[in-house]
Amino acid sequence: MTTHTQRASDTGDTADTADTGEAAVAAVSVDVPVEAYLRRIGAVRPERPDLAALRDLHLRHLRAIPFENLSIQLGEDIVLEEKPLLDKIVEAGRGGFCYELNSTFAVLLRELGFTATLLQARVVGKDGVLGIPYDHMAVLVETAEEGRWLVDVGFGDHSHLPLALDERGDQLDPAGTFRVVETDEGDLDVLRDGEPRYRLERRPRVLADFTAGAWYHRTSPDSHFTRSPICSRLTEEGRITLSGHRLVTTVQGGERTERLLDGEGEVRAAYRDLFGIELAELPAVPPSREPAAEGADTGSRPGADPASAPDGSDPSA
Repeated sequence: MTTHTQRASDTGDTADTADTGEAAVAAVSVDVPVEAYLRRIGAVRPERPDLAALRDLHLRHLRAIPFENLSIQLGEDIVLEEKPLLDKIVEAGRGGFCYELNSTFAVLLRELGFTATLLQARVVGKDGVLGIPYDHMAVLVETAEEGRWLVDVGFGDHSHLPLALDERGDQLDPAGTFRVVETDEGDLDVLRDGEPRYRLERRPRVLADFTAGAWYHRTSPDSHFTRSPICSRLTEEGRITLSGHRLVTTVQGGERTERLLDGEGEVRAAYRDLFGIELAELPAVPPSREPAAEGADTGSRPGADPASAPDGSDPSA
């Protein structure tokens, strides 16, 4: 375990970080369980912080740590500070949504020698309307000799590997063909198979900047995170997703199986055996509907459903 100095703005102690993207370093020490984190994702400490190591860590993270909104569904508090987030992801063996997954992964990468900076993005809805500011968190990672990379382990069904941030041509990935396009305003649109997924702002951010966005997605009836439970992770064969009592398994190439689990015992076993999550209480499933077992970080669009949102469209795919 190593001791990491957390910036004061990451704990809410410095004002106006959204305007500057910078903050002074304060004496806030966080013990980062590096070796435990690496064990959690089935990785070993890389010899050097290069692109090969980044790609390996990114893929392992997606396969080991689920994208899930169970804390929101269960009424658990989500504190956007490094210590409680690391405790949840590493020690408690849970997953989370973008603010939790990408911020903790950034902490790990820094401890391993990478330069990792948080960036804010706004999810693009089906109608092309952008979500709220700080709708989504992504990570800019810089390696010593191999350029700048867009890292995102918190968007559900998205790229399996980091994307070259400065590349403007097609980037082939197991999840599809991605492209990073500059906008007239100087931001970056991230596209998958020609469809915009989110608009990325280039200005560096700190964890506390995302507090309002996380609060919105935890509390607003317009956020799909408050509507139905979702738990999903990448597998070597494809993806598994549990939404309510519906389990969907998809194999790379399109074969899909869907099954309605029989009772709470089977649902608990699925959380435990497929996602490594032990729950004392199960999240309630809205009586009006059993949601489709697909989903990801669908942003702030009113009416967005985890089953059909383009930002994570069909994470079981």
